[in-house]
This record gives sequence, structure tokens and C-alpha cells, in this order.
Amino acid sequence: MMEFDASRPLSRSLLVQYTDWHRCSYLSGRAARTQFVQDLYNDNKRIYQALQERGYRRSGSALYRPDCGPCRDCIPARLPVQRFALRRRHRRLLGVGDELFTVRWDRAQFTREYFDLYQRYLNMRHSDGDMANPHEEDFARFLIGGWSPTRFLRIEHQQHLVAVAVTDLTEGAVSAIYTFFDPDYQSFSPGGYALLSQIREARQMGLGWLYLGFWVPGCRKMSYKASYRPIQLLLGGKWREFGYADSLPPLAPETE
Repeated sequence: MMEFDASRPLSRSLLVQYTDWHRCSYLSGRAARTQFVQDLYNDNKRIYQALQERGYRRSGSALYRPDCGPCRDCIPARLPVQRFALRRRHRRLLGVGDELFTVRWDRAQFTREYFDLYQRYLNMRHSDGDMANPHEEDFARFLIGGWSPTRFLRIEHQQHLVAVAVTDLTEGAVSAIYTFFDPDYQSFSPGGYALLSQIREARQMGLGWLYLGFWVPGCRKMSYKASYRPIQLLLGGKWREFGYADSLPPLAPETE
């Protein structure tokens, strides 16, 4: 198990803001609070990368991370893509997907085609959640930042749009922001194929990391991230690496 330090100070101060306490979207019965960085990044994309290394995620034009008092169960996760170890199921998924799909980059943009797929995905997979029945402005507000280095990884089957992996590209990493897909193709695991395609693209570009957002012990919809190894988790201000033979950490204590 390897350990990486992400605690070195930033070269500039940043203004942060906190949301009110609200219902946690990951763990039932929990309250959550979010810290947002209020700043502009179009003058220095390296600030974005430095904040990624400290566990921040992008949503629209803002960077955020959970700040829920004693609860520490939202753990930032990333993959060292040049050392990622494909397992048999990954090779099988890539083999089927490469036969079926074509993959190409597109610029991050609102189009009717993209929005219709996004809307259909949310209404099928998250019909009882806060994201159901999105409006057109919700698409850009969530997925596209005015300053962010965002691209859409577009996955097609015979010119039919199957999936979109919203991806941020920084100097040394890619960040998997969000993936949405056609529910009719669910049996082909388009979400998993999209992630493996992002890993492959990052490798080809010579980048070091793919940021996965948060791994949340006890949250079923986040459990898939543990099947990609080695994985690094930001614990106590340091990136610690876990291979396939390592056990991931249990739930963090809820008292200081």
C-alpha cells in the first residue's frame, strides 16, 4: 500500500462558502453540508488541478467538497491510470464495447440530442430524486462550467448516441464528472465502458490520474468504484493506495 501527500499549501488564498445543512444524497438518515470555492479559474487552470488533489469536485462553474462536521464518509477517489490493472471482466467489457460502439471527443455543449438523452436517463434512473425532470438550463448549470476544460466523450452505436461521459481535462489528469446513457443499452454496461474508455484516453494522452469523485462506504451506487484498482483514497490529507489484495477502509468514525 502506497501513500501520497496532498497537504502542501496552495499558492493563493481562496474564498469559500457553505450551504445550509440538508438531507444527504448518499447515506440515508444523514445530514450534509457542502463547501464551495468562490473564485475564478480561467486565469489559472492549475488552481483547479491543485484543488482536485485536495478532494474538490466540479459542478457547473463551482468547485465543492462535502464538509459535514464529524462525518468523513465521502472519500475522494482517483485512479493512477498508467498503472491501472485490467481484470478479466474489464477486458470482456472493452472487447464487447469496442465491437459495438465508436468513441470520439466532442466539445462540451448544449444540443437537443444531448439534452434528450440526459433527460431520458435521469427520468429512468433517478425518477424519485432531485434530478428528475430536468430543465434545459439544468443541463449546462450542472455539466458545463464557463471556465472549465470540459469535453464530452461521445459513445455511439451505428450513429445513434448511446452515452456521454462528461470529462474535464487538466494538465496532469482527467476528471469523470458525470456519465449518462440510453437505458435501452443498459445490458451492455455503457457506464462501465465509458469509464474504461476514459482510462484508455487518459493513458494515450500520457496523463497520470482519473478522478472518480467520492467513494462512500455504505452507498450502493458508489460501490462500483472499488472494482477499479489500484485506487487511491484521500484519507487524513494524504492519498493512500489500495490494490486488489487490500481491504478498503471501513466507515469513518462520526466523532472527532
